[in-house]
Formats: sequence, structure tokens, C-alpha cells
Amino acid sequence: MHNAGWVRTPSDHVRLPVPPRALPMSTAVLDTSLKDEIQIAYRRWLDARDFNPRRGQRQMIATIARTFTRADPPRVAAIEAGTGTGKTAAYAIAAIPVARALEKRLVIATATVALQEQIVNRDLPDLAARSGLEFTFALAKGRGRYLCVKRLDDRLQATGQADLIGFETAPQDAIATYARLLDAYARTDWDGDLDTWPEGITEETWRPITTDHRGCTRERCSFFRQCAFFKARAGLDEADVIVANLDLVLADLALGGGAVLPEPEDTFYVLDEAHHLADKARQHFTLNARLRATVSWLEQVNGAVATLTQRVGRPPELTEPSQRIANHAVVIAESIGELLAVVSMLPATPRDESRAIHRFPLGRVDDVIASASEVAARAVAPLMGDLEQVYEMLTEVVDGSRSWPKGFEAEDFLGVIGQHVSRANGLAALLADFAQAADANGDRARWMTIVSFDTGEDWELTSAPLATGALLAEVLFERAYGVLLTSATLTALGRFDRLVEQVGLPDGAALERIPSPFRYAEIATLHVPMMHSDPRDQEAHTNEVAELLPDLLAQAASALVLFTSWRQLNDVVGKLPTRLEKSLKVQGRASKQALLDAHRADVDGGEPSYLLGVASFAEGVDLPDDYCRHVIVVKLPFAVPDDPVDEAQAEAVKAAGRNAFYEISLPDAAMRLV
Repeated sequence: MHNAGWVRTPSDHVRLPVPPRALPMSTAVLDTSLKDEIQIAYRRWLDARDFNPRRGQRQMIATIARTFTRADPPRVAAIEAGTGTGKTAAYAIAAIPVARALEKRLVIATATVALQEQIVNRDLPDLAARSGLEFTFALAKGRGRYLCVKRLDDRLQATGQADLIGFETAPQDAIATYARLLDAYARTDWDGDLDTWPEGITEETWRPITTDHRGCTRERCSFFRQCAFFKARAGLDEADVIVANLDLVLADLALGGGAVLPEPEDTFYVLDEAHHLADKARQHFTLNARLRATVSWLEQVNGAVATLTQRVGRPPELTEPSQRIANHAVVIAESIGELLAVVSMLPATPRDESRAIHRFPLGRVDDVIASASEVAARAVAPLMGDLEQVYEMLTEVVDGSRSWPKGFEAEDFLGVIGQHVSRANGLAALLADFAQAADANGDRARWMTIVSFDTGEDWELTSAPLATGALLAEVLFERAYGVLLTSATLTALGRFDRLVEQVGLPDGAALERIPSPFRYAEIATLHVPMMHSDPRDQEAHTNEVAELLPDLLAQAASALVLFTSWRQLNDVVGKLPTRLEKSLKVQGRASKQALLDAHRADVDGGEPSYLLGVASFAEGVDLPDDYCRHVIVVKLPFAVPDDPVDEAQAEAVKAAGRNAFYEISLPDAAMRLV
């Protein structure tokens, strides 16, 4: 039964009375009562907003309601809803009553922070206030998006994790940033969310002050009451609707489901911006490891466990695994060194100033590399076991079920050892994958990257799945109670074929296209300028774009300029006249939200303002009317021709006697352009 609930907005915790619902329906059938509830909610919302009903919106509501109330699976739909359909309101009005009637939870996931925040801050509060639907909702992000107060304190105080082993070394200039972060968090001017920090923070600076599920000690942490992550998670277990992102959904599914979000079997998933789903899935199931960095990491592991053993009073049950870990580290370092000696002999093609790549055709590695990987994988296995044992003992000491002479020291090490366990698991998976890749069938892309740093070079091995559809079918579609995939762009050249293949949609899934109500042909002009340079000539094309851009920007007081690479974006910006500097809002110079706020403020003040970024910057961004009168696309968004995954996909298609350009490159570029 649904108990009395409350509507929670990000800015308050006001409780509103909610009458209990009736018992769930005996079968998943869209009965008259549920139809009426959905239709009444829709009419109320339209009337309150003074909106007219949209045909496409009604169509989307009906399809979702029918699909989610099927008596038998698959309760799966893919709906392409053109811009202006109002799909957020449509899927919320349809899915919330169904989920409540069946006593399921609803997880709405987006690919971009901008849309996630729009749903939480605007769309759901609006529906709660105007539709008559009674539901609670909460925002969910992964730990990696939030500040870890303990790790930040360790960095600034030079104690705990930071001085134990130098784990996750931060850039030298990061301390000043850390001091500003702590000051803002302590004054409650900042909530600890990376996405709300107004300044840009590099990954190298952010990573040492956040954590993952292994490194988090939860209630055992002395900073638990100040924890940004758990403050943000308040009310998550009771919420009817959870707004997450695709990364968090996939991370939860990769952990078996139910680790952070509700169990898949009790959940309806609405995956917005679902054209990103295949790429996001690939990222989550990609394995990689840098070999020289791994040898350095082994020294850190050995140092951390040795220091831990001494600091907690050398308990006998810890001394033995500590000695074994020291021995394991030596053996693993030797095997990694042998693998590195083989890998470093491979020819590599330069891709830019800092990296060169050797891709293994059809994902097959030669027998020598496979054999060396197998030896290293066997060496890592006992290290994983002993690290897990140490982590479990630390957990018991911190929670009071195990006693050590100086057990109060254990808390400082629990997160550190947890991070080492995670890294050991990742390393073992990568080595096992390469060990079995001598007879690969082309289902994964594998490559070696030589990465150049100021301090030298490292050799990185990577293995990425190509058949993401099989993975998603197993972890998502075969387990979830219901799934909706939606976006303004799901079809390629008018067909769902590419999506079905990429994400593994089950037979019987509902596929529907809803055209945009906007009459683009009547209200917009598409202009292709005559250019003299070949886009494949990076330097010449960049110079010409920089020459043309000032006059193009002068045609309107606002514009959005989209690039296909960070390198060209930065090169073009560096060549633009200094008189434009004040008007440019360039991705990477500040947070996305800060750039958008500054852009809107300038336009409102009658000043010209131009947003420049890579293609992803435009997704989930609402720039109506004068906020964006001109869009400039620097290149057609074909995939980067030398990307190892794209190369491997094309190679696999060609090996099957098919045409990679027409089946992959052209459909993907068409979807990105739309």
C-alpha cells in the first residue's frame, strides 16, 4: 500500500498530505479507472498552464500507458518525439499513475545534467502543483559527482589518505582550489555538487577529492553528517520518482541492480536522451589499464597496507596478508614488466601530440601478448583476495565487531583500501580479457595507446565492447519491469534499425515516431557557405573558420557555435579578434550552467553573446527566442575517422560483407546532425 507521502522539491522539504491509493490491480491492464486518472491529470495540467492539447503529446501518453500496463513483457517502447512535443510532461503524466497503481518505482534518467536539473527543478514541481497527481520525487547522482569532505580535509590537512601513500596525487596548483571549495561548502554557498560549482575543475583536480562506493565508509565516516552525497540522497528510498542520469543507471545495473537505485524488477525506467544509451553502455563496460602506472600503483598498495598494519598495532590476522601482499606486488610488477616489454614493441600511429595508437584487428592480440596477459592475470588474483580480506577486516573494526590494539586508526584506511580493491578488480578484468583475445571474434575493440606526459610515456591497454545490445538486453531489458527510450533523435534516416541493433531492443517492443509540431521549413533557413579549404586539412579549415566566424556572428546578437573536436574549438577561439572576447562564452572556461546564465544575462541586457562548444554542449539546453537566433555547425558530425571503436565497428561490418559507411557512418552522422 502507498502510505501518506510528500512532494519534495530541491529547495524545500514541505510535506503535503497524500491519501493512500487502492490496492494494486490484479493484472497489468489499463482499466477505466487508470485511464481516467491519466486523462484528468493531463487536462488539469493543460488548463492550469493555459495550453492547448498537442496531438503528439496525447499520442505519446497513450503509447506509454498501453506499453507499461501490458500483462506480459516486454513492456518496452522506443518513442522518437520531435522537439516541441513536450515529452517530459507526456512520459511523467503517463508513467507516474501506472507506477503508483502497480506499486513500482519510476526512474527517469537523462544523459545531460542540464535536462536532469530541468526535470527536478521545473518539470516535476510544475506537474505536482498543476496536474493533481500525488507523488514524491528526489534527485540521484553518483558519488563521483559529489565532494568527499573527508578526502578534501585530508588534502588540506596533509593527514589521513593524503600522507599515507600519496594516493591519487593531485596537481600542484590544486590546493588553492581545494581551499576555495572547502570555504564555500562550509559557508553553505555551495552544495558539494560538481555540476553546481561555478568554476571549471579539471578531472585531475576533482578526482582526488571524490570517491566511489568502495572508497565510501558511509555512516562510519567521521564526516558523515557533513557528507554532500548523503545530504543529496535524503528521501531517495521513499520517493516515487527518482531522477538520475544514464551513467548512474548503468553503474547500478553493472553492480547487479538495486545497489543505489531500486531493484530493476520493481522499476519502470524512462531513459530520456536515449540516443546516448549505447555509447554510455560501452563506456561502463570498457576495461583499461596503464602499465607503468600499474607498477607505481603496486608500490602504493604495498605502502598503504604496511603503514596500516603498523598504525593499528600489528594485529596477527593483518600481519600475514600484509606480508603476502608485499610478495604479490613484486610478482605482479615483474609480470607487468614482461607484458610492457612486449607491448612497447608494437608499432603505433600518432593521433595527436600526446598519444599514438596500435589497434588490434578484429580485437585479436597475438599469442605472445595473450600469454603475458594470462601470466599477469594469474599473479593479480591472489592480490585481489588478500585486499578483499583486509578491506573486510577494516570494515569490522570500524563498525565495532572486531577489536585491534589501535583500531581508531582504521577509519583513515578504509576508503583507501576500498579504492585499491576496485582498481585491482579492474586490472584483473582487463588482463583476463587480453589473455583470452588471441582467438577473438570481433565482438570487442582492443588497442594499445602510448600516452605522453611531461614526465615520460606510458602504455595503456583498452578493451571496449562493440555489441552493447547484448549487454543491455541482459542487464536492463530482461530484468526491468518496464522501459521507455525516448529522444528527439532515435531514428537514423527514418528507421529504428540502428537503435534496435545498438541497444538490443527485444522483439515486440513498441516503436513510434512523433513528428515535431514546429514547422522548421517555414521558420528557419539552412545556409551552407562556400568554403575553399578541405575539412580534412585541419589547419587550413581552422584558419578559414576563424576568418569567417566574425562576420557570421555579426548577423545576430546571439549564436550557438558547435565544433566536432575540442582541439579545433580552442584553436579557432585563439584566432578570433580580441574585440569579440567579451561576447564569447566558451565551453570549459566555466561550468555549463555559469556560461548559460552569463549568456542569458547579456542577451537580456541588450549585449551580444555567443556560446561556443562541442556538439554535446547543445544537448538538454533550452535557448528560446532571442537567446539563440543563429546556430553555426563547423563540420558535419561524422565520427572521428581514427577512433579505435569506430574503426573496429567498421572493420567488423566489412568482415561480414556489409557496407560500413551506409550502415554506420551515414546513419550516425544524420542522427547527430538532426
